[in-house]
Amino acid sequence: MENVFNQLEERDYIEQMTHPKEMKELLERKSVPFYIGIDPTADSLHVGHFVSLMVASHLQKCGHQPIILIGGGTAIIGDPSFKNDMRKMLTPQELEHNVACIKKQIEKFVNFEGNNAAIIVNNADWLLDFKFVDFVREIGSLFSVNKMLAAECYKQRMETGLTFFEMSYMLMQSYDFLHLYNKYGCKLQIGGNDQWSNIIGGVELIRKIGKDDSFGLTFKLLTTKEGKKMGKTEKGALWLSPKKTSPYEFYQYWRNVEDESVENVFKMLTFLPMEKIKELSSYQDERINEAKKILAFEITKLIHGQEEAKKAQEASNALFSGQGNIQNMPTVTLENTNISILDAIILTGIAPSKSQAKTLINQGGISLNDEKITDAYFTLSDKNFLDGYAILKKGKKIFYKLEKQK
Repeated sequence: MENVFNQLEERDYIEQMTHPKEMKELLERKSVPFYIGIDPTADSLHVGHFVSLMVASHLQKCGHQPIILIGGGTAIIGDPSFKNDMRKMLTPQELEHNVACIKKQIEKFVNFEGNNAAIIVNNADWLLDFKFVDFVREIGSLFSVNKMLAAECYKQRMETGLTFFEMSYMLMQSYDFLHLYNKYGCKLQIGGNDQWSNIIGGVELIRKIGKDDSFGLTFKLLTTKEGKKMGKTEKGALWLSPKKTSPYEFYQYWRNVEDESVENVFKMLTFLPMEKIKELSSYQDERINEAKKILAFEITKLIHGQEEAKKAQEASNALFSGQGNIQNMPTVTLENTNISILDAIILTGIAPSKSQAKTLINQGGISLNDEKITDAYFTLSDKNFLDGYAILKKGKKIFYKLEKQK
């Protein structure tokens, strides 16, 4: 069996792990059931989940069995890790809707057929029926409060206040690992490095009851050269759902990634061979844009399919080189073409407020039909829509088609 450990290292996924020597030997020796947890706090996955599912895909392709745990139970609380405020509690109906949507996206990464077919489980099936006294006696008695409070993931909440409700999240996630260990023989939990404390909790819980074959592995988060998380746009998170982030916007995000991040994104978010990745990442100066086009197409194809990736590529070419079909550009339909430039900017999501829209105009960052806007009080009219549409642009890379309502 090919050792996936070497693949994960080569693609620079691995951040931290427990018992590295034993884990590497285990992954090399036999098929290992592993799990990854996803809290359904929204009806779509985002770029942060993307990395997790890529790791799961690599593991499965090397013979290991994915267990995708949908946190219908833990999402009722919400993971407080590295959060400044307590998360909004969702209703059972909201959770059910989110779970159904997320399942469809997961299928793009892992296979639910074959010898090591992935399975989906929902921790609501075992957590919601747990009696409080039984849980704190059986599980809570094995956790040190002092150690939990020292965990990095809780430090941001100590000043604003961490509720007992939220503290129980670590216990519940740790119990998830124990439950999957007992029922499916699950040996490994994987997750982003912000889950390290929670993952350690599960590994140690299993070992405290006398087992010695539980392991945890975290992978790096996608970050810019400044260390900020990737996947943030003017409108917020970069979602995998086309309803939340259009395929064109998704494509453009990766088409415009900073030069220094090209190799890392290729390694973590595509299945291209490493030889090809090294070749593309070696491109310099203007030629690096050719690598970015391939990068954007490969990632968009994986999430939205080849047809949508081609449409996004055509729209991008239409804007950058005058070729292609602008019909695939993100479009905002206007009931009235006599709209202020500030309102147009806000409608497209280029800026969230009039004050920020004015700042963009004053800095020379906004143009309409390739003419720079200098007047913050400019109002659009029919003459700006000669072909039935106008192109609103921020800088050189963000475009929106303003279309007259028919």
